[in-house]
Amino acid sequence: MDRDVARILFDAEAIGARVHALAGRITEIYRDRDLTLVAILKGSIVFAADLIRLIPLRLRLGFVAASSYRGARTTPGPLRIELPDDEPLEGRNVLVVDEILDTGRTLAAVVDAVRARGARDVATCVLVDKRARRAVAIEADHVGFEIDDAFVVGYGLDHDGQYRNLPYIGVLGAESLPARGPDPA
Repeated sequence: MDRDVARILFDAEAIGARVHALAGRITEIYRDRDLTLVAILKGSIVFAADLIRLIPLRLRLGFVAASSYRGARTTPGPLRIELPDDEPLEGRNVLVVDEILDTGRTLAAVVDAVRARGARDVATCVLVDKRARRAVAIEADHVGFEIDDAFVVGYGLDHDGQYRNLPYIGVLGAESLPARGPDPA
């Protein structure tokens, strides 16, 4: 897998330091408030797991499934949001966590779904922000790293379900890149 990566943008040490800083900021904000962290599956799982271990507060953890890619497709289909009914959000402060903010479609749809469930407050936290591809007017409240328009993998970010387990974030090499259509995230 490493040979498919053209260059490393953020190594494990840089990611760890940034996640630690984000957790500190989030801890301060929610110190005297309830918190439900909602992670967008599957990509945010690595980031969310590391993040919650660094937040020394009582919190609830929920997951939302959001997808538009099916199999090896590189162009998105309709966006599907699956927010489990067993996670009470009414009156709660919710932090939606995702690994990447790209076009903004996924994050905006999840935020809308969480608000529709009666959340008191909804904030967002993303590890990677790729502003160059934004198609929806949304900005994350907490951002790990800003990047230019590149196809990145690792630390939860994938291509066709692979590369999520890399301990760093890197740019996928040209020979491994998919034919690229518009992204839904």
